[in-house]
Amino acid sequence: MPESVSRAAALPLAAAALAHIGPAATWLPVVRRRLSPRLAGAGHPCHVALTFDDGPDPVSTPRFLDTLDGLGVRATFFVLGDAVVRHPGVVRETARRGHEVAVHGWSHGRPWLPTPVRDVRALRRAMEAVQDVTGVTPRWYRPPYGILTSGRWAAARAAGLRPVLWTAWGRDWTASATPASVRATVEADLGGGGTVLLHDTDRTAAPGCWHATLGALPDLVADWRAAGWTVGPLADHGTAAEVHATAPRVLGRSGAVPRRPLEHGRSRHG
Repeated sequence: MPESVSRAAALPLAAAALAHIGPAATWLPVVRRRLSPRLAGAGHPCHVALTFDDGPDPVSTPRFLDTLDGLGVRATFFVLGDAVVRHPGVVRETARRGHEVAVHGWSHGRPWLPTPVRDVRALRRAMEAVQDVTGVTPRWYRPPYGILTSGRWAAARAAGLRPVLWTAWGRDWTASATPASVRATVEADLGGGGTVLLHDTDRTAAPGCWHATLGALPDLVADWRAAGWTVGPLADHGTAAEVHATAPRVLGRSGAVPRRPLEHGRSRHG
């Protein structure tokens, strides 16, 4: 086959691949902050949205619910549909305690191959699982790994879900995570109006890493309140267009909260 013909045949495949994976560039913080603050989770500059991914987990999630109760904080939990049907009681209790339950997908796969029909069916299935257990129609969708392909965008639109990613995370899925490292990593990128990504389970992470997140929560919440920010779920985050005009455009170190000295030598298990 002539080289020119083979190249011509490859062009449609390359274009299809780019169309599929191109939107996933929003995974890069600088891209989503500049192109879509709402997708990044930028909200009211006096509020921080606290979110957790990958649950529910019958062992760890109840520990987070108890800690959040003690702190007087409500959050948004992005749950996986296949875990919802296995542990409906945990999800029901999450909603009963006043937290917002959102959709993280049906499972935690990587979407490298285009599967638009499967994407729609899986996301709809996850949304219906949440609705059946909580009695509330979920509003938000955060894709696994934060990878928004064109198929996932279309699936979210079909399901009536609004995609939202994050402005700061704690790198709390690693085996080396500690309460101090989670706190420092979150606050390095967090400003008022930010959305924080943490995890309430180690399902797709290093075994036991959730202890570091749990141990970091009291100090994180105390720091945010000391900075004059309220803490709550995305439902209270004020993501209307007029709010974004006053939200920080870049949530970098210059906008990080003033923090008390981090304790050294604390156990990863809090």
